[in-house]
Amino acid sequence: MLYKLIYLFHGDVSWLNVFRYITFRTLLSALTALAVCLLFGGPVIRRLRAMQVGQHVRDDGPPNHKDKEGTPTMGGCLIIPAVTASTLCWADPFNPYVWLVLFVCMAYGAIGFMDDYLKTVRRTSKGLSASAKFLLQVGAALIVAWILYAYPGYDTRLNLPFLKTVSPDLGWWYIPMVVFIITGASNAVNLTDGLDGLAIGPVTVAFGTYLVFTYLSGHVRLANYLQIPSVPGAGEMAVFCGAVVGAGLGFLWYNAFPAEVFMGDVGSLPLGAVLGTVAVITKQEIVLALVGGLFVFEALSVIFQVAYFKITGGQRIFRMAPIHHHFELKGWPEPKVIVRFWIIAIILALLSISTLKLR
Repeated sequence: MLYKLIYLFHGDVSWLNVFRYITFRTLLSALTALAVCLLFGGPVIRRLRAMQVGQHVRDDGPPNHKDKEGTPTMGGCLIIPAVTASTLCWADPFNPYVWLVLFVCMAYGAIGFMDDYLKTVRRTSKGLSASAKFLLQVGAALIVAWILYAYPGYDTRLNLPFLKTVSPDLGWWYIPMVVFIITGASNAVNLTDGLDGLAIGPVTVAFGTYLVFTYLSGHVRLANYLQIPSVPGAGEMAVFCGAVVGAGLGFLWYNAFPAEVFMGDVGSLPLGAVLGTVAVITKQEIVLALVGGLFVFEALSVIFQVAYFKITGGQRIFRMAPIHHHFELKGWPEPKVIVRFWIIAIILALLSISTLKLR
């Protein structure tokens, strides 16, 4: 909205024309969110500590995690406002996709907030029941899926990387697919959030990747040249992705090992959900499995561990799930696990960008 007010004077001040470019506003969005997190990070952490909103460590977790007991959590209360404020400042307020991702951000943030609140008040590792949390997530995703399905001109065909001539139209099946992607991405990021900076690093990399995808999808000539779906208005999602990248870097300043604050469900649930939403809007749903491959791997490690445990009557595949705990119990220092997972996330991001030319 701020950029619209500034742009009103472009007739009198010629250099203000630069505000009409998405690239410039994306840069401003990232810097604004970064500045908000850096400026308010300290006061927010002190407030959370004063409210005794501390992390409760599972009794069956890695022994070295006992040192994290009491570290302030709910750091998502810093990330989400920073992303929202920055997006409202620099994105086009008349773009429906902007309000859609902000709705997802707020809805999943509220779910995460309720879960974190119950955890910190009861001082246990349990918050909302699994069924209640899942139903709320599905409900919010269903609203998004229905809006996209009913949106005039929105394409329900599925874009398949490497197969430029194959685009199956899912019709109304597109709705459950969107619900699956959004809820799946939300929970996958949530499972990854277990070590200092482990989740926010790959999240920042993933949104940086989708920043590229959103810009290209919203640019008709570039989209046609690369033979990817052109989505009118999707370019404004680059401004939103820029805000998440900036907020992610700002939060990492405080979340890096040893962490001064954890993001909690109020941060991880909405970040994963909006990542899935951006993937759907840009018609890069399948590529999300590669961009967020680290999150997928973390989620699958939990699914396989639980299934194998039940089938075999108590045996395990990994020493502990999610899999980052497995490597900890093997003797890897926590910083080594974190940095190596970041490296994997960057490699996957580069591979996903390479799919733009492999059509």
